[in-house]
Amino acid sequence: MLSYESIQTFLYQEARALDDRRWDDWLAFYAPDANFHMPAWDDDGGLTTDPQKEVSLIYYPSRAGLEDRIFRIETERAASAIPDTRTGHALSNIEVLKQDENSIEVRFNWTTHAYRYNIVDTYFGYSIYTINTSGETPLIQRKYVVLKNDRIHHWLDVYHI
Repeated sequence: MLSYESIQTFLYQEARALDDRRWDDWLAFYAPDANFHMPAWDDDGGLTTDPQKEVSLIYYPSRAGLEDRIFRIETERAASAIPDTRTGHALSNIEVLKQDENSIEVRFNWTTHAYRYNIVDTYFGYSIYTINTSGETPLIQRKYVVLKNDRIHHWLDVYHI
């Protein structure tokens, strides 16, 4: 089982890989079958629950979707990445929800400041990760992200959250 300090370090390293735009390092945090879901808010103020039937802000059923997204960012085929966006992630309130010999479920709050077009935007919310700890290195199996300020005036991408 991972210590609380090891969990913190893992989360901070993933955020730093995003901020430093080290895409291969960032992708290495994810299991091949990792599920990445950021639901949308529905008209009644609740979160959508089924990415197959309802709108999601971001949904990738496996790491292959994330790899495709990074390919588009690196080859300037993503409108969200032109011009480059500089980000700074801050994580807080990291709590372990469940832990056993093979996995950990953690929840934490995050804030991201993003600089683009001479404007600083702030994004905030919380994430719940299921991290597989059964292998040589921990891997994110599931990333569930809730964006609290979902009315935004720019393209939103994986590095904003």
